Formats: sequence, C-alpha cells, structure tokens
Amino acid sequence: MPEAVIKQHKPAIYSFAALKSNQREIKNRALEEVVHVTENGNAAFVFCSEELFEQAKAEAAEEAVRNMEIAQIIRQGRKDIAEGRCVEGLDAAKERMRRIWQKNG
Repeated sequence: MPEAVIKQHKPAIYSFAALKSNQREIKNRALEEVVHVTENGNAAFVFCSEELFEQAKAEAAEEAVRNMEIAQIIRQGRKDIAEGRCVEGLDAAKERMRRIWQKNG
C-alpha cells in the first residue's frame, strides 16, 4: 500500500523590509493565511485580513468556553468522588444502574 504523501505548507514569513518591496504578494498571502513579519531576523509582527482575524477571535472564544466547561466538569467529578458519588468497576456500575432503574420503575 503506498504511503500517504503529506505536503508541508511553508509558512508565510517576510522581513520587515519586504513589506515595502512585496506589498501585493504579502497582501495576497494575508488574505489566505497569517503572515509573519520579522525584524532583524526575529519574529516581530503578524499580518492578516480582517476576516481571518475575526475568524481567529471567534475560534479562540469558542475554545475558551469549551475549556471552561471542561474545567467545570472536572471540578464536579472531583467533588462527586470526594463525596462518595462514584463506583469502581463495571460490575459496581451495572449494579448501581440496576438499582436506579428499579427505583424509577
């Protein structure tokens, strides 16, 4: 079976000086992806379209909400364990569910 070929995307990195000499190219790349701008060989700035920026902000907000929800679930799980609201093992879980079903008819 042939191996899958993974194309590596070369990130858009330009020097600060290139902003002046390659404006059209950089603007076109910034419509599609985040462009990294270096100054004196060091990472200095990022440049992208407003649409990409808004999309990144929305994705970051969604991730933050998911992380808060996960943290709350973990806190609740730890509280349940500390207060004895848990079972250990499959047999114990089945027995607990059987009792719940019998109680709720």
